[in-house]
Amino acid sequence: MILSALNDYYQRLAEQGRVPTPGFSSEKISFALVFSREGMPLQINDLRHTDGKKPRPRSMQVPVDKRRTSGIHAYGLWDKTAYALGVTAGEGKRLAEEHGAFQMRQRALLAASETPALNAFLRLMELWTPDQLKSLAGYSDDILDSNVVFRLDGERYFLHEYPEARQRWEAVMESDEGLIGQCLVTGEIAPMGTGHPAIREVNGAQSSGASLISFNSDAYESYGQKGQANAAISKKAIFGYATALNYLLRRDNDNHQRLQIGDATVVFWANASDAIQADAAHTFFFSILNDPPTDEQEAARLKTALERIAQGSALADTDLGLRGDTEFFVLGLAPNAARLSVRFWCVNTLDQLTRHVAMHQQDLTLLPSPWKGGLSPLWRLLYATAPSRDGKAKAEDIPPQLAGEMARAIFTGRRYPQSLLSHLVMRFRNDGDISGIRIALCKAILSRNARLASSRFSSQEVPVSLDPHSTHPGYLLGRLFAELERAQRGALGDQLNATIRDRYYGAASATPASVFPMLLRNVQHHLSNMRKKDKGGLATVIEREMTAIIGGLGECFPRSLRIEDQGRFAIGYYHQSQARFAKRDTDTPTEDVATQGEEA
Repeated sequence: MILSALNDYYQRLAEQGRVPTPGFSSEKISFALVFSREGMPLQINDLRHTDGKKPRPRSMQVPVDKRRTSGIHAYGLWDKTAYALGVTAGEGKRLAEEHGAFQMRQRALLAASETPALNAFLRLMELWTPDQLKSLAGYSDDILDSNVVFRLDGERYFLHEYPEARQRWEAVMESDEGLIGQCLVTGEIAPMGTGHPAIREVNGAQSSGASLISFNSDAYESYGQKGQANAAISKKAIFGYATALNYLLRRDNDNHQRLQIGDATVVFWANASDAIQADAAHTFFFSILNDPPTDEQEAARLKTALERIAQGSALADTDLGLRGDTEFFVLGLAPNAARLSVRFWCVNTLDQLTRHVAMHQQDLTLLPSPWKGGLSPLWRLLYATAPSRDGKAKAEDIPPQLAGEMARAIFTGRRYPQSLLSHLVMRFRNDGDISGIRIALCKAILSRNARLASSRFSSQEVPVSLDPHSTHPGYLLGRLFAELERAQRGALGDQLNATIRDRYYGAASATPASVFPMLLRNVQHHLSNMRKKDKGGLATVIEREMTAIIGGLGECFPRSLRIEDQGRFAIGYYHQSQARFAKRDTDTPTEDVATQGEEA
């Protein structure tokens, strides 16, 4: 299904002229060697883009017949300098063999050519010596081990762009038929492929690329067919799926079909009626999962549309101008040594996929809101699952499996992974960072579980903002703990080495009966101290609030709280702590609880 969808997408891209034709590949080219009609090398042209901090290679469609592995294999009319020019920055133990293979490949490809530029190139191959390179105008050490192409002086096109060169290369591709069989992707009877191109630009994978399909040992091959019987895929289908996937993974600034979710590199594409509608769908999906638009009006428009969709409206009924019946594909890939593993694969209509994302955003809704624009990007949620050191988290600390499972839950509308809530509760205890983003994620898990549960298992609704009428023990205990901490800060000031949250949060949320009686005894000293410091009004407010909360708990504190109740404990603590700092505009983002001060 994945390969078939990618191959179909390649066909649409090819019709639009966005991807190479079979036998060609988009490669990173940095330099061009310019030569004369007599075959003499003249200069080196730097083809790299210089609009960024560092020069970047230019993407060109050049001839490629198969992926180069450990063996010696030369390409036609382009290659890295070790092959094309016989020079390298390293030791070059087999440099002579590589350069010799390149020269032989060009002679075989261009023999008896009728194009003067191609004949001049063959003369260049005869006259060229590697020591000539440093004497050419435009030489720099940057050329070593980079990819180079060739151009005749005074001509506009590079050699691989000449019609005769393309025709000759296509003839070579057609002559190499191989085993004939039925393709598992297209169903057609066609020549089978043996090697699969490298998939590049997956974060964490090898820089040279990694394999989505590969057989690296005879033990994994059927009937000695070099993988053809294991994965009977035609050459055209192999080229199609690999070219489409590499196109989706490109690192262009304007690529809105790629996102990073934890260790998974996520690509997505639409099967729309036309290219304009498809590009609009890509940009929209990118916006609802990535950072919200910088334009406030556009961000508000997007937020309003998602809220309407979460309430049951169709995507086509919004002002986004998108067709809800557009078929949409989402693929998550992660590195696995020299191969790639599929983290998740989702196929749905754009309407249903957007509805799932909208429900995810609704489940996350928390007041005061911990982020701007009302929408939380997925990458920020994943960072919240990593250990916090001085309020900061690192990408490498995000649990890899958790990221993939979480993304799958968002795209399918199913439950979040069971381990996510336990993971968050553990983070609360270990690093004490009870941030708004973590609380929102905790609330989303409980809200979704309650919504998807059958009626006989459903529990109280998880409140979005402070709910003084909630009778849930975990929520009430969290509120009570926040007031106890408030009393401590009021009596001793904000500059404390450690508050009761630092010392007792874990025990209070897991085994309340073992901690709260002691904390309630100590709070009387704090209240008395506050009254002595002319803070009697604040002491009275805290005491009244604690009395109301305790009144809803019953006669005794619970011995222990389930993991779900510990999640509600954290939410209650956040709501109670933030309520006294909230402004009239409840959508104004607030800082984490850990950074808030105490009111006078």
